[in-house]
Amino acid sequence: MILKPHFRNWLAGLARRIWRDDEAAQLVEFAVSLPLLVVFVVGIFDFSGAYTLKQKLTNIARDSARAAAADPATDLTQPATIPASVSDALQLVKNYLYANQLSDCGITQGLYTSGPGLTWTFTVTPTSSAPCGITLIINRAYYFPVGASSQPAIVNCQPQGPPGVQVQVISTCVSIQYAYQWRFGRVASLLGATATLPSNISATAVAMNEN
Repeated sequence: MILKPHFRNWLAGLARRIWRDDEAAQLVEFAVSLPLLVVFVVGIFDFSGAYTLKQKLTNIARDSARAAAADPATDLTQPATIPASVSDALQLVKNYLYANQLSDCGITQGLYTSGPGLTWTFTVTPTSSAPCGITLIINRAYYFPVGASSQPAIVNCQPQGPPGVQVQVISTCVSIQYAYQWRFGRVASLLGATATLPSNISATAVAMNEN
């Protein structure tokens, strides 16, 4: 079959237009890159939010530990009750949470348990209907060996080293664990990946008792 010259020219022009038309390719590229872009944006938002929360909790724990450590130790004779220094630290934490636009999750003096030594733990457990959760630990008899002050306190504010082995420094330890709702894990599933992230952002601070 012999094509006429003008028909051959028309076919050649059509082929060139088809090859030059990249609109479909752009749509495919956008569809492929969109999940990765969403994961990237949500990751930046999520991890920056977690870092900001960590900084706020660190400041709150530090200031409340200093406030409790400055109070007299004469109110620590009855560990089954809440002494004034612990109550002051709790109220300071609540005020700082409000000042930093964070919910206190309804934590009150009635939500406490007394632990070993002079330790008080206030807990609000998050649920599916109320995802806000917080654990506040205040240990007014936290101690660490001399020379070990550079070691950070663990999240449950338990003393470092066995008592009586060497000279101890008696301090106040405050630990805050705040529930954080991650979005990154759900978005990462768009790429078929799974992300295991901590359910809480925590901060711990120690201040030497002054009285």
